[in-house]
Amino acid sequence: MVDVRELAANAKVLRKKGLGVREIADELHLSVDTVNYLIEYGAEGLPPSDVKIGWRSVGVSGYRVGLMSELMADIALEELTKKDQDAEVVLGISINGIPFATMLSEIMGLDFAVYRPHAESELGGAFSSNFASVGNGKKIVVVDDVLSTGATIKSAIADIKEAGGQPILVMVIVNKSSLNEIDGVPLRGLIRARSIGGTILGGGSKGFPYS
Repeated sequence: MVDVRELAANAKVLRKKGLGVREIADELHLSVDTVNYLIEYGAEGLPPSDVKIGWRSVGVSGYRVGLMSELMADIALEELTKKDQDAEVVLGISINGIPFATMLSEIMGLDFAVYRPHAESELGGAFSSNFASVGNGKKIVVVDDVLSTGATIKSAIADIKEAGGQPILVMVIVNKSSLNEIDGVPLRGLIRARSIGGTILGGGSKGFPYS
C-alpha cells in the first residue's frame, strides 16, 4: 500500500534536491500533471486520476532487466516483421528507458542512441553525442519504461524527425493510456494499466491509500 501523502512528501523532497518536474515524474512513475499537483497541494483534495507504477523488483537486477528486455525485443521484432520494416537504431529515453534500450540494441543487433528530455519543459530535448546518431533517414525504435500522457515520447518523435530520422516503433514496459500509436508511430507495451474511473491516488476520499 502506498499513501498519497507519502507520494506528495517524496515529490517535494526530490524537488528540493533540484530535480525538475519531468525528472520527478520519471522517478515516481507518475504523470507530470500529478507531480505538479502533489508539489502544489500535497495530499489535500483529490489529485488527477493516475496509476502509480513501480518496477524496482526488476530494476535491482541486471539479469531481470535482461529478461524483461528479451520480452520487449520479441514484441518489437513481431511488430517490425508485421510492418515489413528493419530498424537501425534503438533509442533509450533518459533515464529509465536507457537500460532496456541498451539490452534491446544488443539483442536485436542495432545501434544504440540516448535521448534526454528537458527537465522542465514539455517540449524538446537533446540526443547524446556519445552514442549513435539518429539522422540520415535512420529507422528508430524508441524505448521508455512507462508511458503516461505520452508527452515525453512525442517530444522524442518530433526531435527524431527534425534530426532527419524515421521513428518506426515505440516500445514501453507499461502503457498507462489507451493509445496504440503516438503521432502516427505504432506503440507497443508489455502491460497496459489504466484507471477506469475516479482517482486511483485519492481513492475517492482525502488521503486514501491505494494498492
